[in-house]
Amino acid sequence: MARRWSEGHSTSILCVGVSPGPESLLASGSESGEVTVWSQEGNVAGRLTLPGGEDSTSVVFSPAAPSQLYVSHGDSVSVLDPRNLKGPVEEFQGAGEEEINALALNDTGSVLAVADDSGAVRVLELPGGKVCRTLRRHTNICSSVAFRPHRPNNLVSAGLDMQVMLWGLQKTRPLWTLNLQDVTEEEDDHQQRPGQLFNPPLVHCVSVASCGNVVACAAGDGRVHLMRIGSGSKLEQQGAVKAHSQGASQAHFVSFLSHPHWLVSGGNDGQVALWDLSKHPLVTREAKAQTKVAPRRKRKSKAKRKDPGHHDATKVDTEKEEAEEEVAAGAEEVTEKKAGPKLSISHGDKVNWLCPAVLRGEASVVVADQSSCLTVYPLAQL
Repeated sequence: MARRWSEGHSTSILCVGVSPGPESLLASGSESGEVTVWSQEGNVAGRLTLPGGEDSTSVVFSPAAPSQLYVSHGDSVSVLDPRNLKGPVEEFQGAGEEEINALALNDTGSVLAVADDSGAVRVLELPGGKVCRTLRRHTNICSSVAFRPHRPNNLVSAGLDMQVMLWGLQKTRPLWTLNLQDVTEEEDDHQQRPGQLFNPPLVHCVSVASCGNVVACAAGDGRVHLMRIGSGSKLEQQGAVKAHSQGASQAHFVSFLSHPHWLVSGGNDGQVALWDLSKHPLVTREAKAQTKVAPRRKRKSKAKRKDPGHHDATKVDTEKEEAEEEVAAGAEEVTEKKAGPKLSISHGDKVNWLCPAVLRGEASVVVADQSSCLTVYPLAQL
């Protein structure tokens, strides 16, 4: 049975995070700078409204120090002690060039990645918050970032330019770039019926499986796009799951179930779904025998940037870009035989955020929507 957690916020909840370990706490952020810490039972353990009143857009616990909670609001990041929410322990003002959309910490808690509206990804050293890298290749809002587990210097970013990029933090250009618009156009050329419209695959959320080799992106076309990273950090394969009837807003791998390829997704259709990707040809070892090589396509015009004034700052070397495209274009494309989710939940409201968590020993998913409450669904059917 679903449980509803209330009394923690007065505004719409935008993000949720869970701390590592069996005694884990949850944190949620909402509009107007509210941050709430919850016990596993759903009781409010602390509340705080950050100065400035800007929306709390991302909450991330340090994997190395559960007593450190990072919250983005406006272009700043506040470091909080979740056990004592009196106020920020530390502030990284101007951590983003514009409003921050997402935060990610690497395995060791030594690096914080900050994705913002300008399309830039800033890399901050911890402790201290010193900016050591600024990654500029996205031509529109960068909406999500995720580090590869076991590879603290590998970062995946994705955005509303429909591009997914893998970065090695030693360099300021991506190891490869995949343009999802090209991928979906290729599929839609064969599947589109007269008069049928498709939403562009603007990427809203990116997640990496605990094995470190499989990436999932929730996109505006309703699909969860999948990528497999091979040896040498090369893009080996790409595929997709047709997950939602409207835009997919969330996709997160679940690390605590029977294998690392369980994935939970949520969408604007109000559905929450749990997928077993272990049988998807992109994941299985025999995938190569079932693949076809994606044709190489020249990239078409991208979505316009939110702020064209940053055009000069995001100019890139054409030859390098084309070389990266060649790498991505050579990735094998794999398709899945139609298989539905293992669990489908009609939540009924647009999903803002999903957070898989083990609560009181029970595998669960915490759902944030347009309301000021959280809903917890058990995954006990598995």
